[in-house]
Amino acid sequence: MPNRPLTTDYLDDRKVLLGRWERRGLFLLAAAILIFPVVASNNWITVANLTMVAIVGSVALMILTGLTGQISLGHAAFLAIGAYTAAVLGTQLHLPFWLILPASGVLAAAVGLAIGPFALRLEGLYLAIVTVGLIFLVNHILLSFPDLTGGVSGIAVPIFSWFGESGGSSLTGFTEPVYIGNFEINFERKLYALFMLLTLLSVFAIRNLVRSNIGRAMMAVRDHDLAAAVMGVNPARTKIIAFGISSFVAGIAGAMFAFQQQFLTVEPPFNMLMSVQYIAMIVLGGIGTVFGAVAGPIAFVVLTPIMEIIGRHLPYLDQLNSSQQSTLLFALLVIGFMIFEPLGLYGIWLRIKRYFMAWPFSY
Repeated sequence: MPNRPLTTDYLDDRKVLLGRWERRGLFLLAAAILIFPVVASNNWITVANLTMVAIVGSVALMILTGLTGQISLGHAAFLAIGAYTAAVLGTQLHLPFWLILPASGVLAAAVGLAIGPFALRLEGLYLAIVTVGLIFLVNHILLSFPDLTGGVSGIAVPIFSWFGESGGSSLTGFTEPVYIGNFEINFERKLYALFMLLTLLSVFAIRNLVRSNIGRAMMAVRDHDLAAAVMGVNPARTKIIAFGISSFVAGIAGAMFAFQQQFLTVEPPFNMLMSVQYIAMIVLGGIGTVFGAVAGPIAFVVLTPIMEIIGRHLPYLDQLNSSQQSTLLFALLVIGFMIFEPLGLYGIWLRIKRYFMAWPFSY
């Protein structure tokens, strides 16, 4: 069945919700979002929180790699900047989370704008190699100031709802449970509400960015920067803007990760493996699409424990640890998608959607 009416003018393309089925799907999604924290256990809410962190991080990388075509292996560095900004501001200044989140994004964006000019003369693997160096540079700086960042020992991440709440390292305020009748709204459920708001805002932002002049310029640069320049697009300006927006969103994702973990160390998790995982997410979901930025992280979180279960029953792989098993099997899965379905999960969704649009006919 058709998902949307026939498009007859440009105003139809500018609509956020294109058809009645999309509006109904949004209604069902909203209902599931509201019901989930009520019926789910703390473990599942934690999984949901980590998934939302991955979605926001994937949105950030999709802006840079998916929309602009700039391959970056330094994504973990921007998440580390955002995470440690949240930890330091919370520990030293006891700022509330609603100030820490934008501050983390702004600091990460400042670093991204500083790195952006290097992308003007570098492309493809050369840019990827440069961004790999950014991970080691950021990790070295974080380890070089142990009095501020905790160094190798790590640092606790307090989260406050307002100014001046419980100095020191005590995690109170936001972490205290709230009771509505007999229902307890604990720390994980509070994070769920906060992370859901940030996730919806980030997805809504990238969807509108794709349809904006800047988003169209990014996609033009991705397809062919010389042709884009002939058409009046400034490739240098577009690439720098892409680095700035992407790093800002990545900084917010890093702060979300810090709030969820409540304790940080530099490596792991902020290493090259994290950057590769985010690239795998957007490739699996469908690179260059908003759908892929959401579906890829969800599939990654769901498939990782499944890969660990499968790996224990395969010859040779049973000699590896669970993390290595899931990484190897997930790499093979991504390679398979790149060969047989380059559009990832988005390509599969298009096939399903087109089938029902033509139903009951097969053409």
